[in-house]
Amino acid sequence: MATEDEMRKTRLQKAERLREFGTQPYPNDLRADDAMETKRRQLAELARDEARCAELPMEDGLTGDQEPFSLYGRVMTKRGPFLVIRTPYGDVQALVRKDELPEADAGQLAAMDLADHVLVEGTPIRTRTGQLALRAERYRHLGKALAPPPAKWHGLKDVEKRYRERYVDLWANPDVAQVFRARTRIVSRLRRFLDARDYLEVETPLLHSLRGGAAAKPFSTHHNALDLDLTLRIAPELYLKRLLVGGFDRVYELGRTFRNEGLSTRHNPEFTILELYRAYATYEDLIHLTEEMLRDVDADIRQRFPDLCQDRTFTLEGEWPRVPMRRAILDRLAKSGTQDFSTTAWDALDEATLNDAARLEVLCAEKAETADATTAKQLRGCADHGERVFLLYELLAEPDLTRMYRTPDGSLSLPVFIVDYPASISPLARKNDLDPEWVDRFELFIDGRELANAFSELNDPEDQAERFRAQLDARARGAEETMDFDADYIRALSHGMPPAAGFGMGVDRLVMLLTGQPSIRDVLLFPLLRPET
Repeated sequence: MATEDEMRKTRLQKAERLREFGTQPYPNDLRADDAMETKRRQLAELARDEARCAELPMEDGLTGDQEPFSLYGRVMTKRGPFLVIRTPYGDVQALVRKDELPEADAGQLAAMDLADHVLVEGTPIRTRTGQLALRAERYRHLGKALAPPPAKWHGLKDVEKRYRERYVDLWANPDVAQVFRARTRIVSRLRRFLDARDYLEVETPLLHSLRGGAAAKPFSTHHNALDLDLTLRIAPELYLKRLLVGGFDRVYELGRTFRNEGLSTRHNPEFTILELYRAYATYEDLIHLTEEMLRDVDADIRQRFPDLCQDRTFTLEGEWPRVPMRRAILDRLAKSGTQDFSTTAWDALDEATLNDAARLEVLCAEKAETADATTAKQLRGCADHGERVFLLYELLAEPDLTRMYRTPDGSLSLPVFIVDYPASISPLARKNDLDPEWVDRFELFIDGRELANAFSELNDPEDQAERFRAQLDARARGAEETMDFDADYIRALSHGMPPAAGFGMGVDRLVMLLTGQPSIRDVLLFPLLRPET
C-alpha cells in the first residue's frame, strides 16, 4: 500500500497534468449564483425521493428537452463511470463517461482523485437500480486535494484526531455535519424566541478589569497601552444588569465566556452562554419562560433533524417538577435501600436535622471522621449551614436526579427545577422574604445535565456590597472561585435597579441534549486540545 507521502507525490503530479491541459489545479472562476445553488439542493432532494426517481427517464429514453442541472462538490467515491459527489444537502451520483465528454473535459477527468472538487453538468436519469444519476455532458475540475480521504474515518479510535482535523471530520461524516447545522438552528431559534418577546440583544465587554458574575477562575491577560491587568469574562451578568438600571427592561446576550478550569465531557474553557434579564419579574416567571423556550426550540429540532432525536432517555413533555433543594436530599434518602437505590452513609439524616444549623454541623463533623479524604475535606471546609446543605445536595441528590424524577410509567426522565438555594452560595440572588437564609433561585437539570441557572435579582446596594465583602473573606480563607468587590456595580445599583429576574444557560449543553451528543467536544467545531507533539 502506498504511503501518504507517495500518494501526495502522485497527486502533485496530477496537478501538473491539469496545468498541461490548460486548467489550474485551484481555479476560482465558478460563480454559483442563488439559482444554481437552488437547483443543486433540488437535485440532492430528488436523489433521496424514490418515488420521484422512478419517474425519471432511463438513459436511452432521453429526448433532449429535459432540464439541465449543475452538480458541484467533493468526490467521495468512484465506481466505474459513477462518481458520488458530496454537497451540503446530501450525496448525488453522477454518470461520467470519458468518451462522451469534450476532449479538454476528458483530460481533466483523467487527473481526478478522490476528495477533489468537481463540477458536472448534465441531465438527471434513472439507473438500472432505480437510483438517480446526473448523466454528464460537461465535466470541470474545481479544486485538487493533495491529501487522500481518510479510511474508515467514522470508526477512528483516535477520536482526538477527528476533533483536531474537524475540517476533514465534517465532510467525511455527514452525521457530524448535521450536528453543527442543528447547533446553528438552535442558536437561531433561541434568538427568534426572545426577539419575538421584545428582548433586546446586546453585546457587553469580553475584557473585564474585575472578576464578577460567577464564582469561577478566570483567564488573565494584560492591555499594554493602558498597562492594565484584565481577565476574560466569566459571565456577562453584571454588565447586563447595569442595562436594567439604564432602562432596558428586557435584555439578552448570546456569546462566549471563559473559565480557567478543568476539561470534561461537560466542560470546556470557552463556551457559549445565553443570559437574559427581565425587569418587573421573578424567578417563577422565568420558570415559565424556560419551559416555553426549550419546548419551542426542541419542537423545531425534532422536525428538522429527526435522526438526531431518536432513542432519547428524557422527555420535555408533561409537567416539570419543582423541587426545593432540601426536599431533593430527603427524597433521595427516602429511596435508600430500595431496588434501584443503594444505601448511603447519611441514611440517618432526617428533616429536623437538615433544617437545624447546629445539629447539622455536629453531624457533618462526625461524618468527616469516617469519610474518604475528599469528602472529609469538603465537609470541614463548609463555613455555614447553607454550604453544608448544598454539599449534601451535591453528594446525595444531584447525581440521582435523573432516576428520581421520571414519567408516571418510569420510562423517561423529566426535567427538574431545583429551587430555594442557600443565600451563602448565591452572592447575586435576592433573599427570600420569608426566610432570608435562602434565595429565590432555580437550577434546571435535564437528563443529568445542569442546563440553566436563574434567580430573582438582588437590587439592594447595601446587601450586595455585604455579599461582595463576604466573597473577599472567602478568598482570604483560601477559596479560589470568588468574585471581586465591584464598586461601580454598587454605584449602579444605588441609582435604582427595578425588581428583576435573570437567567443563564449553557448553549453547548443544550445542543448536546437536543442532538444526543455525549461530549461537549462533539458540539464545538474546534474544541481546545493539547498541541500536537
